[in-house]
Amino acid sequence: MNARPFGKLLIANRGEIACRIARTAHRLGLATVAVYSEADCDALHVAASHEAVCIGPAAAAESYLRIDRIIDAARATGADAIHPGYGFLSENADFATACAAAKIVFVGPSAASIRAMASKSAARTQMEKAGVPIVPGYHGDAQDDATLSAAARKIGFPVLIKPTAGGGGKGMRVVTQPNELEEALAGARREAARSFGDDRLLIEKYITRGRHIEVQVFGDTHGDIVSLFERDCTLQRRHQKVIEEAPSAVLSDERREALYTAACMAGRAIDYVGAGTVEFIADDSHHYFLEMNTRLQVEHPVTEMITGLDLVEWQLRVAAGEKLPLAQRDVVRDGHAIEARIYAEDPDRDLLPSSGRIVEWQTPVQSADVRVDTGFRAGDIVTQHYDPLLAKLIVRAPNRATALRRLDAALQEFAVSGIATNVSLLRELVQHRCVADANIDTGFIERYLADPGVRAVPDETDLVAACAAVLLRDQVQRPGSGSSPWRHTDGWMVAGTRRRHLAFLHRGKRLEATLVYQRDGLHLQRSDSPVPLKVAVRDGGFDFVHGEHKRRAKAVWSGREVVLSTDHGTFILHLVDPFAGDESALSSGHGLLAPMSGTVMRIVADPGSVIERGASILMIESMKMEHTMRAPSRGTLTSLACKVGDFVQQGAELGEFVNTSETQ
Repeated sequence: MNARPFGKLLIANRGEIACRIARTAHRLGLATVAVYSEADCDALHVAASHEAVCIGPAAAAESYLRIDRIIDAARATGADAIHPGYGFLSENADFATACAAAKIVFVGPSAASIRAMASKSAARTQMEKAGVPIVPGYHGDAQDDATLSAAARKIGFPVLIKPTAGGGGKGMRVVTQPNELEEALAGARREAARSFGDDRLLIEKYITRGRHIEVQVFGDTHGDIVSLFERDCTLQRRHQKVIEEAPSAVLSDERREALYTAACMAGRAIDYVGAGTVEFIADDSHHYFLEMNTRLQVEHPVTEMITGLDLVEWQLRVAAGEKLPLAQRDVVRDGHAIEARIYAEDPDRDLLPSSGRIVEWQTPVQSADVRVDTGFRAGDIVTQHYDPLLAKLIVRAPNRATALRRLDAALQEFAVSGIATNVSLLRELVQHRCVADANIDTGFIERYLADPGVRAVPDETDLVAACAAVLLRDQVQRPGSGSSPWRHTDGWMVAGTRRRHLAFLHRGKRLEATLVYQRDGLHLQRSDSPVPLKVAVRDGGFDFVHGEHKRRAKAVWSGREVVLSTDHGTFILHLVDPFAGDESALSSGHGLLAPMSGTVMRIVADPGSVIERGASILMIESMKMEHTMRAPSRGTLTSLACKVGDFVQQGAELGEFVNTSETQ
């Protein structure tokens, strides 16, 4: 760095973004300080920095959201700059003000710029004055239900409810019918208050079949501002981005330039300094301003991959008072990049958050075209206190089709056990014809998951791979040396032929196979005749040959559960214990079982009340996501075994519900 008004950087964040910021800071010769909660004392981001300071208990409100404790940590360690990352305090104007008051450089925009965009309502008004097109909607001061309901009816359903503060999809609700509005408003307020400390809402027209396009902008203290091209973030789930790419596959050069112009107009309107992202919702012919995120985005690596730039370095240089490293005419792009977010979510259980200890953690080999940003490793605990993002997998290729194939191959090498991840869903999406053709919109994933018949399922080759994985696991677990006769697979028996039956469960469906041990080796029963099966360990995975076909696979185990990745897809299979009875039968009596580990935030129904099918019973929050448990049918809630504030484990019985038909 040329100008150096600071030499030690405190990173006021955690996880992969803290690790990623530390890498660039170290390359530039800056000392780094990590902050951590009591739950993160052994986290990777702590080890990635030169120093670390504990700032409080696990709850973010008592640690990562405590401005005073972070400022104190900076003073105690002599840090003269703070990088907020994203989330937490990254878009908090009071934090930027506190840094200035403490004579600490805030690596981000001014407090005034943050305030200008912090309220989505105020931002819409300001952008409208600046000539940036906005989505039709209500963003007034009156926040009572009657006013918001009247506004929604005037706009016309479907509408989108959004908190005026914050981002990341928190608190957002799509309402398609008037009778859904009351509950949606209440839920949005609760989530907004918990996430941002501000329960004010705005209502917009929900653009059906829209695409989410955002433009990366960068400004400096010398009055310059540039755009670093666009990112297409259309593939979303619960308003959370899942797969992002750059550039967009559907924009014409004319529309692209119009977006860049609008984004730079937005930045100039608030004298923006640093990295910012202007987000738009677009249909076939129009684009509308959604919001401006006054921070680094989660998906910034795809921009880095196509430009060859380090955006964190740009942030640090701008914060040091330097001019932007490049003028607009010198910013070029090359190739196509795609990012997939690896979340601790269970794709076979409505993507509910998954917490616990990571037993095994394997990532693809990184190169100039394959990158993994993460804050986790084997042995780490994924808690319910924070966002479920585990890692980001980013690939680059000369064109989009090659990038998709490269991403699928890299996802096949990404293997995690001990907790559930969304890797299998990511591979399904990457392989989907509509995604390949860029024929998608923001509701694509929701519609895809709503039709279980289209979800990928293991085929016969996957079943063979699963059997091979069992054999390899047995070799590892079986005691004795390689010369032990119990390790031999020549099938020798005093009489008859040795056979072994294997059964797996996948989403409740039973898959079965029979291994036959013969004198010339191991065979897998197929149709009427056994076919030879050979297995060999290679490069963190294994090759298996069934008959004449050689295939590659990867498997990681956690107990009797295996995450199996083949060229067809990634699947979570449960190896059935032959002595445990029928594991495919799911029976929980009348118990209401917690679908995930989390905190009971609200109880709606009282014991003894008769509840209609679909009505709310209680709400659980985990990893910043609120899940409502609803009545599976018309019936009676006979008892409750939890109260508001209780932390409950996944599978715990929270109460008893009796179907009305069962009592008649």
